[in-house]
Amino acid sequence: MSNKIERIKCGNGNCFLIHGDNCSILVDTCRTESKVKILEKCKISNVKLIVLTHGHIDHIQNAAFLSKELNAPIAMHKADYELIKNNWAEPLSAHSLLGKIILNMSMKSFKQDTVETFEPGIYLKEGDSFEQYGISTTVIELPGHTKGSIGINLNDTDIIVGDALMNIVYPTKSPLYGNKDIMEKSADRINGFGEARIHFGHGKSILNRKW
Repeated sequence: MSNKIERIKCGNGNCFLIHGDNCSILVDTCRTESKVKILEKCKISNVKLIVLTHGHIDHIQNAAFLSKELNAPIAMHKADYELIKNNWAEPLSAHSLLGKIILNMSMKSFKQDTVETFEPGIYLKEGDSFEQYGISTTVIELPGHTKGSIGINLNDTDIIVGDALMNIVYPTKSPLYGNKDIMEKSADRINGFGEARIHFGHGKSILNRKW
């Protein structure tokens, strides 16, 4: 299978197209102001599935809209289901200055912004693959930022990590989290992918490093 990842930059966030031979998968959906840009990219890429790395608003706000427009099911980890309806369902913490700044911005967004609710058609877990779409990837569970945070591993050469890691000001382990100890373990797991290219929910992609 010949697969490649295309980054769609949407403000300070990213979503990604994973292209297969005949169709593509969209990973994350960003915010409403980017929905037309993302939809146009998805239409020319024959997107058949929408995958959410976790349930925070800046990753799911366009999910319902894009799912309807593309007639594509939404897939995510079941542990983040409650976040669809309420981003306050899992409290977040931060300990660094960067984390506290991001946390403050996130809290304002959770309070002010809305999400059109949806029902996932597929619940993902560790080891699930997307072979049926002609895409050689597997799901890796990366909890800590949220309980149901996942990543997408493309042949051990490219890893989409959602917000398990971030590259907003500088590359770092997630500076805000639901559970710091579990977040640290997920970051350590990413260390094991050697020189794979890391694709963040926020920031430019870089080669893997010691997190």
